[in-house]
Amino acid sequence: KEVKAQAPNAVCVVEPNNVSTNIIVNSSAPPFDNLDIRRALALALDRKAFASIMFEGQADIGGTMLPAPGGLWSMPKEMLETIPGYGPDINANREEARKLMQKAGYGPDKRLAVKISTRNIPIYRDPAVILIDQIKSIYIDGELDVVDTAQWFPKVARKDYSLGLNLTGNAVDDPDQSFYENYACGSERNYTNYCNREIEKLFDQQSMEKDVAKRKKLVWEIDKKLQEDVARPIIFHSRSGSCWQPYVKGVVLHSNSIYNGTRFEDVWLDK
Repeated sequence: KEVKAQAPNAVCVVEPNNVSTNIIVNSSAPPFDNLDIRRALALALDRKAFASIMFEGQADIGGTMLPAPGGLWSMPKEMLETIPGYGPDINANREEARKLMQKAGYGPDKRLAVKISTRNIPIYRDPAVILIDQIKSIYIDGELDVVDTAQWFPKVARKDYSLGLNLTGNAVDDPDQSFYENYACGSERNYTNYCNREIEKLFDQQSMEKDVAKRKKLVWEIDKKLQEDVARPIIFHSRSGSCWQPYVKGVVLHSNSIYNGTRFEDVWLDK
């Protein structure tokens, strides 16, 4: 809007960028080694509110894989909404979350205090503030812990956090890249230390499947299991806007990655 106000002739496009905003959960240490607490956390999320506040609604809700229509491997909406926290009734979700928290020993008189670590730049910090506000409803009191960029990646690599707000950029819209890099046991980019050998077997199975339709169903099954395990709760997938003058020709914004299409080898100036 700001660019168009200053340059009415500008060409402006908004596309998915295959970057998810997600919660990294240290499930190898208390309290989030308790699946009930992790599931309560996932149930507390109002994803549409994040998208509305951050992007005026211009963000996509999905699982690990890039949502449709930009994503080729995204779960059907009806399947996605069967996962805890993705159903449309936010109040019902949070009521279920409170029951899980009470089962774990928390409640109005015994709240869980936790630091929410995040990188100290707006695209990390702003959703972390929204997250803190939302989880208050399920007896979790979050304290914002902002970390300098130079220290952020070493911190998460050391698993030196309890709960964090992170962004994950995927290089391409392909299950092999996403599953093995972010969820495989021992992967350096598996910041949450998540490890499920049974699901990992499915990584190999879908990778070897030649029939695209069959592979998609396997990918959906894996994605669903990852969300149900609360491996790394996905809040939303963001979109990016770019603008250029009409005399700039050949610009194509890629919808599957922030890493593609930046060489501009086919871009030229008509002036």
